[in-house]
Amino acid sequence: MVLSQSLELNNGLKMPILGLGVYKSGEHTKEAVLAALEAGYRHIDAASVYGNEKEVGEAIRESGIPREEIFVTTKLWNDEMRAGIQREALLRSLEKLQMDYVDLYLLHWPVADCYIPSWNILEELQAEGRTKSIGVSNFQTRHLRDLMDHSKIVPVVDQIECHPYLSQEPLRSFCQAQGIQVTAWAPLGRTNVFEDTVIVALAKAYGRTPAQIILRWEIQNGIIVIPKSVHRERIIENSRIFDFELKPEDMAKMDDLNKNQRHCRPPEKCLPG
Repeated sequence: MVLSQSLELNNGLKMPILGLGVYKSGEHTKEAVLAALEAGYRHIDAASVYGNEKEVGEAIRESGIPREEIFVTTKLWNDEMRAGIQREALLRSLEKLQMDYVDLYLLHWPVADCYIPSWNILEELQAEGRTKSIGVSNFQTRHLRDLMDHSKIVPVVDQIECHPYLSQEPLRSFCQAQGIQVTAWAPLGRTNVFEDTVIVALAKAYGRTPAQIILRWEIQNGIIVIPKSVHRERIIENSRIFDFELKPEDMAKMDDLNKNQRHCRPPEKCLPG
């Protein structure tokens, strides 16, 4: 079954609400992407810094699924921004993926003094058809305001750390007001989230796993999720979130779990690369 539920971006294109992340998938990347596509996923989230775009592309080609049916995201890394090789970086990513375009190209982090000129180049790359949409990752409200004050195109997406212990509600509300969809990286948090008594109780009540409860809470909040796994059974488990719905009172219980607990420090204090 194809997992076709999607959200409309501010440019009118559709983005599947469930995707597979390949961060740190390493040598298992190709196998994981093939398993996801077989399970019905049609959205793969990659990045140049992950070092596995080649394997992502190989898996997509070997799947036999037409390229236009799969939503592919990749990202411009910090050092590529600092070096002024934004255009070359995307062309290199396309070469590794063996694709003519990506569906979404993101600025990976809001690198000071680099993200606005980098965004202007992304606008050009979109106009050229190298990417269908452009967006950002790890941007907070002040970065988004600054970017929109100095650009023509509003990002279609802000990909941020988001999970029950870090709900990011103020940032999500700002994005919603601007027509920017939110994608959650680390949507399942870490394993300690699975042991939360509220989530365990809800999993038991609904006959689901803690991961499925968390992912269901996120997609009911209009958040795009890209859980990462290299295990076929977990990839399939993460996809089984469209045949049930959390009750409003249970959504509220999940909302109340927020602790503003980050696994990565805020962007201004955590700029890798």
